[in-house]
Amino acid sequence: MQDSLDATTLIFLALAVFVIWRLRSVLGQKTGTERSPFKPVDRNQPTVARKEGDNVVRLPGADRVAPPLQVAEPRDWRGITEPGSPVAAGLEQILQIEPNFDPRAFLDGSKSAYEAIVIAFAKGDRKTLRSLLSREVCEGFEREISEREAKRHVLETTFVSLDKAEIAAVEVRNRVAQVTVRFLSHLITATRDADGKVVDGSAEAVVEVPDVWTFARTLGTRDPNWQLVATEAGA
Repeated sequence: MQDSLDATTLIFLALAVFVIWRLRSVLGQKTGTERSPFKPVDRNQPTVARKEGDNVVRLPGADRVAPPLQVAEPRDWRGITEPGSPVAAGLEQILQIEPNFDPRAFLDGSKSAYEAIVIAFAKGDRKTLRSLLSREVCEGFEREISEREAKRHVLETTFVSLDKAEIAAVEVRNRVAQVTVRFLSHLITATRDADGKVVDGSAEAVVEVPDVWTFARTLGTRDPNWQLVATEAGA
């Protein structure tokens, strides 16, 4: 081994010392942009943070302040009733028991029922009436049909138009809902005797007929059908 180092070896040694010194000076400082030494948590994956005896699973961000609760927007009652009206309050009661209740579909069904009942009454169709009327109302309709038949009278009714059907009142009591509908129709109606002579009404004149009918149904049951429970002449 030589007692002294040549110039080339000294140069390499000096370079090595310089490099080591630079590495230590850089690694020993913090710049403020270092990543956390812990593995990042995916926002889509829940993390568990339990205390002794605690069964609550905490999700990322659980310690953040919860956003304010969203206030439910008022229902769209356009074409049905005014928001905040007694009718709207009654409909809300129905919806609390049957969230799928649709007032617009109900009105469409009431129109069909109105026409079917008027035609069935004119024809003396007791079977159809019994399926659409409550027992008390059906008994009243059948008495009038029987009286007409006893006189050998025939009632002729022709629908010209059903111009209006609007909900006038809603009442819910002991899960029984009663919805009152105001109808306005135009009909041609005439009663003929056994000889075919018109004894009431007109076989040609179109008359405006206002009616107020009340339909009822027990909410929360499987039977979706509403029955006519009361009738009165409209103003």
